[in-house]
Amino acid sequence: MRVTFDNPESVPPPPRPVYSHTALVTPGPLLYVSGQVALDENGRIDAPGDMKRQAEVTFAYIGKILAAHGAGFADIVKIQTFVTDIDLLSDYVAGREPFLKDHRPVSTTVEVSRLFHPDALLEVELVAVPGA
Repeated sequence: MRVTFDNPESVPPPPRPVYSHTALVTPGPLLYVSGQVALDENGRIDAPGDMKRQAEVTFAYIGKILAAHGAGFADIVKIQTFVTDIDLLSDYVAGREPFLKDHRPVSTTVEVSRLFHPDALLEVELVAVPGA
């Protein structure tokens, strides 16, 4: 078995070089994606205070990360989401639905007191099986 860590050029790099965006496990393959937020290339959160827009931006980044590994949203098997306000869950779901469509991977959503950036309302990590 082999593990390859990667930071696709199609999305902003991690704000600090202490983690990778993905870990691809082969044979399999099995792709682990680090927690993603709506963070732009300048380290700013897109749409502070807007859960739906942050979900849209985050899932757009996730789509680029998946594509960099020959995968798509239908290849996701598990999503774990951390939100700072569970009362905004419907906004989060509204932002992610256009990307997942009818695909229903296993999913966990947890409310946390805060994330690494004060303007981040959510962070999404996942596991995918490219070519599933």
